[in-house]
Amino acid sequence: MYIHNTRAKPIRRKDPRSEKGSLRAVCQGFDLACFGGEREESWWEVARKLQAMFVRPLVSPSWLQRSLRAGVPPIVVLDGTWHMPFLKRNALAEFEAKRIKGARFFDIDLVADRSTTLPHMLPSPEVFAEHVGAMGISNDTYVVIYDAAQSIGAAARVLWTFRVFGHQGGVSVLEGGLCAWQREGFEVVGGKLGSVEDEEFPIEPKKYIPRLNGHLVKSFDEIISNLNSPSELVVDARPSSRFLGIDPEPRPGLSSGHMPGSVSLPHAKLLDVENHGVMLRGKALADAFENAGVKISERAVHSCGSGVNASITWLGTILARSEMKPGAWEELEDGLSVYDGSWTEYAGRIVDGAKIEK
Repeated sequence: MYIHNTRAKPIRRKDPRSEKGSLRAVCQGFDLACFGGEREESWWEVARKLQAMFVRPLVSPSWLQRSLRAGVPPIVVLDGTWHMPFLKRNALAEFEAKRIKGARFFDIDLVADRSTTLPHMLPSPEVFAEHVGAMGISNDTYVVIYDAAQSIGAAARVLWTFRVFGHQGGVSVLEGGLCAWQREGFEVVGGKLGSVEDEEFPIEPKKYIPRLNGHLVKSFDEIISNLNSPSELVVDARPSSRFLGIDPEPRPGLSSGHMPGSVSLPHAKLLDVENHGVMLRGKALADAFENAGVKISERAVHSCGSGVNASITWLGTILARSEMKPGAWEELEDGLSVYDGSWTEYAGRIVDGAKIEK
């Protein structure tokens, strides 16, 4: 949607490809010859190739701040905050009250399949393209997503969604979220879009062409098939008390418990509670998977309550793999998927063959 506001003048950003000094800083230390080719490549082309070669699942506030100042790579920042309904919090209102300057709001309940009663299920490729295009995002845009309430939170779900639709421009989660951004003293603004000086508004819409990566998503039927003939481990990111059937589910009418053969890996186990809840690194991250019985090199389906925290353990697996051997998204996410409907769908379909153990 292209929204016009007569009070605010559109902001047109300079083309970062003309700022060779900034591009040079991004590419400094890399040998152009390693890319081959007979002609000398521009710094912009080198930066694009580096971006495609190496996944950066998480970025720091300082990296984002430097990149936004330099304009390289061209970035759109998204607030992907989502709250459980029982909390009765309005993430959009919170975004309007406080956000990273220039950010846009990605509502996982709006950019979704609205024909189902299941919460925030993946939208169709056409719906996704319409919404992100209206946010000024093209296939080549670098997207950084943050959560304003948690260190990672629903930002991981938004990143996974971009990967499902084949985003090629680079996509990362801001580690530590908005809280980490503020702790480092970087600017936040408040006010409705169009009311803040120098924020781009109205947003210039872009054309977005989705390319579906269906292997990153699992359906109910595929889960049932895997239960009957196991080929992939199901990793359950809910709290262990719900996995064991001790505590009730937060959504009324659903039994707690777990799928036969699944393993419990609460998403919080991957977070460093002594460091503001950022993702663990190195041996600590590898140990968290090993202790849960998850081999990061093997195929796995990640599940949780409604597909949000499952995206965190999915992303954690990619981070752990990238620490072992850096690579492109297609390499690191190989054999990894998220069960979109997760426990909300599964536990609600006992009559369709879902089995629950406690």
